[in-house]
Amino acid sequence: MIASFKLIAAAVVLGSVLSRCQVSWPSSLTALSERDVTMTHKPIRLIVTVVLIMLLVTYCISGAVNSTQAQIRTYVANDCNAMVSVIDSTSNTVVNTISVGISPIEIAITPNGTRAYLTDRTTGTVSVIDTGTNTVIASIPLSPSLHGIAITPDGTRAYVMNPQAGTVSVINTATNTVVATVMVSSGPFKAAITPDGTRVYVTQLLGAAVSVIDTSTNTINSTITVGSEPWGIAITPDGTRAYVTNRNSDTVSVIETASNTGIATIAVGSSEIRDTPQGIAITPNGSRAYVTNLDSGIVSVIDTVSNTVIATIAVGIASGPHAVAITPDGTRAYVTNIFGNTVSVIDTMSNTVVATVPVECPTGIGITPAPLSPNTKDECKDRGYQKFGPPAGPFKNQGQCVKYVNEHSHN
Repeated sequence: MIASFKLIAAAVVLGSVLSRCQVSWPSSLTALSERDVTMTHKPIRLIVTVVLIMLLVTYCISGAVNSTQAQIRTYVANDCNAMVSVIDSTSNTVVNTISVGISPIEIAITPNGTRAYLTDRTTGTVSVIDTGTNTVIASIPLSPSLHGIAITPDGTRAYVMNPQAGTVSVINTATNTVVATVMVSSGPFKAAITPDGTRVYVTQLLGAAVSVIDTSTNTINSTITVGSEPWGIAITPDGTRAYVTNRNSDTVSVIETASNTGIATIAVGSSEIRDTPQGIAITPNGSRAYVTNLDSGIVSVIDTVSNTVIATIAVGIASGPHAVAITPDGTRAYVTNIFGNTVSVIDTMSNTVVATVPVECPTGIGITPAPLSPNTKDECKDRGYQKFGPPAGPFKNQGQCVKYVNEHSHN
């Protein structure tokens, strides 16, 4: 009898562990009774049940689920239906939609992941979304035909492109007010900011050039000639290179940021038809650049060491790949297909499409960052270790997280 009670107690404790790990009870435990756990009654069921529990606990503790991806969400602007779709990057399904504006077009997420800033080309406003509640908490009026937006690495400023007005608006993200306006001729369209936050590189869609804004003075200190109709831009994680897509040239220009000069031009897409390269994103390790080609329906993959195309990925010639963003761990690239009403998910190891998510009229895209590292042991508790990505994580279990804290002299 005492042995029976001990086994029941053990099952209850293990069940509690499984519950915290979000693992369901085996069906055999649902009907567990003293009669079942008595060694003289159905011992085989008891042994199988206990072994199953232990296997499930081992699975839970090992962190077999990809812990980094479980915390990542992808925000997609839906240009034609006044919505933002929120994609869970574990299941690759839309888990939420947010009503906003009339024609949301581009999106940028703050470095801490708490806010998403969204431009609307019809209303001429910037909407601010709280990513914790997925609700709009502010609307900042600017001017019609807004397009690209970029946020400084410290999260204090948002730079908004106003192509029709020929300006770049600077927003203080603490007050959500415009604190400066920078004149940029020839249709400022997209922007990327250096990792140190000192410079903003702005494509001039109508000027075949890139303007460089000094963020300390909010004035232009350099202009660089690139290809025809420069659209998208991305800067390498080390800040040494800027990659610019040229829509009308079917090329990507490479800028050395130390001298602000062009050092290479890369042909992308297919040589047989017009490609119209638009979106571009660089992997967190800086080794690859992913370029969307609107008209040819392919994504070009550039090796940033040799500045050559090393792979092309078909997402559908009629799909219209528009924008691209890469997960914090670099394992996935998400591509919005504006004509196909889908988002393609690319495995960056194999450079193949591994999932397709239905999203209506997808345009701009942003992915929440993974927290960089834990500061205290308490942050590792209660499955908190799962939220940390590179360079510290991902961690497979709480022990690895605590070990990292100890080795990095945190309390």
